[in-house]
Amino acid sequence: MRHFLCAAALFLLSLTAGSARVKPGIEVLRDRHFAGLEGKRVGLVTNPSGVDSQLNSTIDILFEAENVKLVALFAPEHGVRGDVYAGGKVESGKDEHTGLPVHSLFGSTRQPTAEMLRGIDIMVYDIQDVGSRSYTFISTLGLVMRTCAEVGIPVMVLDRPNPLGGLKVEGPLVRDGYHSFVSQYKIPYVYGLTVGELARLINEEGLNCGQNGKAAPARCKLLVVPMEGWKRDMLFNDTGLPWVLPSPNIPYAETAILYPSAGLCGEMYNYLNIGIGYTLPFATFAEEWVDADKLKEKLDSYHVPGVAWRTIHYQPISGRLAGKLIHGVQYYYTDYDAATITLTQFYVMQAVWELYKKNPISAGSDRISMFNKVCGTDFVSKKFGQTMKVSDIADYWSADVPAFKALSKKYYIY
Repeated sequence: MRHFLCAAALFLLSLTAGSARVKPGIEVLRDRHFAGLEGKRVGLVTNPSGVDSQLNSTIDILFEAENVKLVALFAPEHGVRGDVYAGGKVESGKDEHTGLPVHSLFGSTRQPTAEMLRGIDIMVYDIQDVGSRSYTFISTLGLVMRTCAEVGIPVMVLDRPNPLGGLKVEGPLVRDGYHSFVSQYKIPYVYGLTVGELARLINEEGLNCGQNGKAAPARCKLLVVPMEGWKRDMLFNDTGLPWVLPSPNIPYAETAILYPSAGLCGEMYNYLNIGIGYTLPFATFAEEWVDADKLKEKLDSYHVPGVAWRTIHYQPISGRLAGKLIHGVQYYYTDYDAATITLTQFYVMQAVWELYKKNPISAGSDRISMFNKVCGTDFVSKKFGQTMKVSDIADYWSADVPAFKALSKKYYIY
């Protein structure tokens, strides 16, 4: 059984934890004297989360290595320095700290061009993953791997922990017609693999193909530098590593667990605030018109495994409800292993329907298209949109999990 602590407690624990229990891929690579990169012209896909346990940037580590020639940086969503806010276009240019050229992978193109890769002998990827399919960094990785396969450039992935652990797998596989930058691969919504393991799976299983899964698979020469000390039952705070937010709304390691618990609901604008624009991103469900006590009472009546609810009242500091007092619930995982975290938001939507008859995914909603892309299917919006009962989608939601777990074990490193 796993219990969550508040962010302040986690921070205090981090101050007393001593040296990291887990050594990330960048440190293993350094200990190996950058084997595989010696004398090569290196391209690097990274962001501020690419650091060692002492917060030294992978950019600086490679740039300063005597036997490595770092020649270009590649910027995913939010940029290599994290200075572009969510959804903002990332521009190509020059990195002020190193003088290196920066090629944008979240602007006019999301896949590197052959021209961008000219003069590069090997591409390195080092970004902290969040463990959910809809986060765009793994899509960027696959598109980098695809172009590198086409032009014959090897890809090296510096492995990092999955903050959700290596045992949690939830959600349906992406269906044909619903592949997109937020559902790039035919994998569950929560996939239980490290980024290195995921790279191996999509490379070998032919999943790194076209948007509708029909293009011929392109396999690159892939090298994964593994971590040392990581175990599948570890959550991020078990690793002893510092958490550096990979994007603005994932400020703490536990936020990565809350993201798949509320993010699908958050796709439905003007419905429920999920803590974005406040200090608790993805941790709450609230609105001006909600009676917090009644919502908690309704949710308690469901006896959702592993989840506890408390009432909360707060004023968002930005966004649609800035400065307005809103009411609702905050949720906690009292037993993480027992909880199906991705269904938490659906229980809330069911309760809101039963109390207020508000259906955010009814026919005609202008957010259905994006909701379906993130879900990777239209079954959920159609079925749940009709009945607003979790029981009507629960079996579908979990049906693909056993087969994917069996498949993914072939690519376990740990």
